Amino acid sequence: MPASLPYPVSVEPGSLPKLGKFAGEFAPAHKYAIITDTNVGPLYGKAAAGALGIDQSDVLVIPAGESSKSRGTWGWATDELITRGFGRDSALIALGGGVVLDLAGFVAATYMRGLPIIHVPTTLLGMIDASIGGKTGVDTHFGKNLVGAFHQPSGVLIDPQLLETLALSELRTGFAEALKHGVIASRSYFDSVVSAIPGVLYGGAESGDSLTGIIVGSIEIKSGIVGRDERESGLRKILNFGHTIAHAVEMLSDYTVAHGEAVAIGMTIESRIAERSGIAVRGTAAEIRKAVLAAGLPVTLPDGIDSGRIIEVMRSDKKARAGSVHYALPRSIGEMAGAESGWSVAVDDSIVSEVLA
Repeated sequence: MPASLPYPVSVEPGSLPKLGKFAGEFAPAHKYAIITDTNVGPLYGKAAAGALGIDQSDVLVIPAGESSKSRGTWGWATDELITRGFGRDSALIALGGGVVLDLAGFVAATYMRGLPIIHVPTTLLGMIDASIGGKTGVDTHFGKNLVGAFHQPSGVLIDPQLLETLALSELRTGFAEALKHGVIASRSYFDSVVSAIPGVLYGGAESGDSLTGIIVGSIEIKSGIVGRDERESGLRKILNFGHTIAHAVEMLSDYTVAHGEAVAIGMTIESRIAERSGIAVRGTAAEIRKAVLAAGLPVTLPDGIDSGRIIEVMRSDKKARAGSVHYALPRSIGEMAGAESGWSVAVDDSIVSEVLA
């Protein structure tokens, strides 16, 4: 358990059957509602319910995909909880990837003015990012994550063996966040992630151990940052590296570009913005681009997305301030800029337009 977090984070292969004991210790409840989706539910819903006790749990299944991260699905889930008799002596279990974790977290933050929740992430991205830090929310047609709340989980149970059923494309997207953690906080961790890519993504006897190491390393980095700045008033902003452009790409692609793919594109472009602005050490952008390509992730805007629309959408993002778009930008691998300005940097649109062009 990271000392910087007020809740336990367990990383143990084969630990899903221990969910009942874990939830009973850190989120004791009369009844548990498992929120999952149509991809994960058939794989692990029954096992999770069995671990909690069939008589003590109920399963709510939402359609898989970013479109379910909406106020409509939030409304359906809260209505279902009322219909099924869940009261304030209940707790939630979020079983799935980032969409499920964000949505279920928002349900937990708002239902009956707040219920405990245990996160059980089933994707690499969920394990190293969405399950840690307490950000919850849903998307609107104006942008991503514009409606939400901070609601810390009561505990996070991570079973790396659940990744065995994850599609390779989904595993790749998780590497975008792992690389991001290296860029923002640790040169040595960045190098270890790059070194692990061939074995994990292209086969290797030690891939399981490498994945567990990546999970633990990323959690240590993110928890250390979140523990010092829970509500993103300063240091936590560095976790947004790559995300300002990524959220615009996701929205303009109608969410056909996966979050990790969008982050990969965002990191590549934003590191070039950092160099073009004289902030980053020369060669930083090229090294990030090389690592992203090694993971099989995209580095350029998808066809059909206009650079002008990217800037327009970013102006309505949560990170825009006083008419200017602010970015989390690196000085080099392992070091971020902006300490003197609250860990975000305003960049003139003309520079961004040059880079996007």
